[in-house]
Amino acid sequence: MTAETGRWIRNFVDGRFVEPDENRSFENIDPATGRAFARVHEADRELVDRAVVAARRALHDGWAATPVRERAALLRRAADRIEERFEEFVAAEVADTGKPVAQARELDVARAPANFRTFADVAAAAGQESFLTDLAGGRRALNYAVRKPLGVVAVVVPWNLPLLLLTWKVAPALACGNAVVVKPSEETPGTASLLAEVLAEVGLPAGVYNVVHGFGGGSAGEHLTSHPGIDGVTFTGSSATGTQVMRTVAPRVRPVSFELGGKNAAVVFDDVDVDEALTGLTKSVFTNTGQVCLCTERVYVQRGIFDDIAQGLAERARELRLGDPTDEGTTTGPLISRAHREKVAGYFELAEQDGARVLTGGGVPRLGPDLAGGSWIEPTLWTGLTNAHRAVREEIFGPVAALIPFDTEEEAIGLANDTDYGLAASVWTNDLRRGHRVAQAMNVGMAWVNTWFLRDLRSPFGGVGLSGIGREGGESSLHFYTEPTNVCVQL
Repeated sequence: MTAETGRWIRNFVDGRFVEPDENRSFENIDPATGRAFARVHEADRELVDRAVVAARRALHDGWAATPVRERAALLRRAADRIEERFEEFVAAEVADTGKPVAQARELDVARAPANFRTFADVAAAAGQESFLTDLAGGRRALNYAVRKPLGVVAVVVPWNLPLLLLTWKVAPALACGNAVVVKPSEETPGTASLLAEVLAEVGLPAGVYNVVHGFGGGSAGEHLTSHPGIDGVTFTGSSATGTQVMRTVAPRVRPVSFELGGKNAAVVFDDVDVDEALTGLTKSVFTNTGQVCLCTERVYVQRGIFDDIAQGLAERARELRLGDPTDEGTTTGPLISRAHREKVAGYFELAEQDGARVLTGGGVPRLGPDLAGGSWIEPTLWTGLTNAHRAVREEIFGPVAALIPFDTEEEAIGLANDTDYGLAASVWTNDLRRGHRVAQAMNVGMAWVNTWFLRDLRSPFGGVGLSGIGREGGESSLHFYTEPTNVCVQL
């Protein structure tokens, strides 16, 4: 049984793919061409309920009590099987997102087995807290914590890095003994259902991993997050949607882990190696067509090298190659949808109305008849804006950045922290002390010095402000996906 049958992408509930209902379906659109290539079965409330019930049953039938070493072994088998079916995952990711095949191979699909192996290792090695308490009369008490699975977890995944973020959440959830119901983005349903095949092949018990497809409000997303049988929600997506999910779960006081939007800053000092900084900034602004929560949209450059950075980054942007995602030479794909392109293009107009000078881009490229229906946009850089302008304050989520000069370190810190978001920042300097000092002064969850997107999967990941609640990664993930029970024994 496969995820696709006759170009259908199907829901997966209680260990089986569900036969699709033509009356409840929607098209899966290739962002590069604008053409539909499959239909997706939209889960209704009854099917979501079946998925939650199946997950609860799987917990009670023994999955929650499975020894951690057995769960870890299963995750490692899943990693091996993903690698065996690597090109299938690449093809599904490229079709759903339109991203270049080279990126899908090197980043998105490569991270999936790494996520499974990392959390298998973290869960297998995790210890438990214990304390000896001195009592009157020379006696003692032993306190120790036992961690238990959170239960049935709703996993809501965005469209920008669908497989990477799916496995980032599912791997620790399963390692801790939870059962999950996954709601992938309606834009990118393919790899979540393909992962269902892999997990069934390696022996994951029925009901532990379920997939329900659909939209947010009034569809599978709302049905899932509002379901009384859900014990926690992990969500990556926009700040606005995260706010709505929080409202939905608040009456039942369920724990949430949110990684939300970002309006990330880069701070470039005049002692930096300019070529090194340009290479890093090109990645941080334009990777995945700017559709990464960690991408840089605000670049603050010390005045002495402002023109060098502005001109150099514009030249790098013009060298990016937009085109067929299956072409190995393509560096930059489309935006995820026409609707998202309209949003990004709206900020192009707004920035120009506010007096922005366009260094490069600012429009829609012409890529020939085969790609004419796709959601393409030009990589774009501005100068002439300030922190007072909406294009500098609001998340755009496209291949765009505003370059703004500064004079002093204190001014740079103030500009970078002048935002409602707080996900990530990067600092570019050859002064090691300054790098440490400025990175620590950033009001963000993650700060890089002379690099970007470099991750150790054991380290905490998340943001502050509108960028989220909680941390995932390493033991931080284990803390979210488990509940501790303290046991006190008087000795």
